Amino acid sequence: MSRILVTGSADGLGRAAAASLLSAGHDVVVHARNRERAAGLDALVASGAHLVVGDFTDRDAVRRIAAELNDAKPLDAVIHNAGVWSGPAVMPVNIIAPYLLTALLRGPRRLVYLSSGSHFGGRPALAGVDWRGESAGSYSDSKLFVTTLAAAVARLRPGVLSNAVDPGWVPTKMGGPNAPDDLELGRQTQEWLASSDEPQALTTGGYWYHRQRQQPHRAVHDEAFQDNLLGTLTEEVGTVL
Repeated sequence: MSRILVTGSADGLGRAAAASLLSAGHDVVVHARNRERAAGLDALVASGAHLVVGDFTDRDAVRRIAAELNDAKPLDAVIHNAGVWSGPAVMPVNIIAPYLLTALLRGPRRLVYLSSGSHFGGRPALAGVDWRGESAGSYSDSKLFVTTLAAAVARLRPGVLSNAVDPGWVPTKMGGPNAPDDLELGRQTQEWLASSDEPQALTTGGYWYHRQRQQPHRAVHDEAFQDNLLGTLTEEVGTVL
């Protein structure tokens, strides 16, 4: 049994992954951005899940969640699932929050970051990015950044299994009801990477789609770009990875 945090688990892929992991006997920590959203997790909490609440657009809330989790039983894995498609929250939620949690949480030996095929359309350029979300952010750029973060963590923390997952275009609130990919297949790879002892699941630095390792955007494994991204994020939030 592993203790696994699933961020953004009030609905969609996060909810499906959290419910499946809980049913498999894992100790699951679910997350919602506010109390209203958290009410939708009552059934999972009643089944034994633990709950943390905090808005990932608020850096202080992310820090508070990290402190709360560090004071509890250590985590074995984190699935960085929380994400938004458009608007000012894109950069705060999709890259700043997972960076802060990665830097602040003690103990997890497996990290899974939700990427997207859209990351191939991202620009490996950091100048002028609105990290604070005062204007609308680029979803594609944010997913390129978080995929690069996953690769950088794999390189810099050799004792940690760090991977990025493209769940596909699945029928969630974000993906829409007509999305062509399978929701069940969409959730399975991140669960597998977070909990399985199969040899392939015990690898690091991968970009995965339906349990198949793929080649990501060429910038993802560019160590100079990784270092520039980490340096920029460190300067922006004042916290070193």
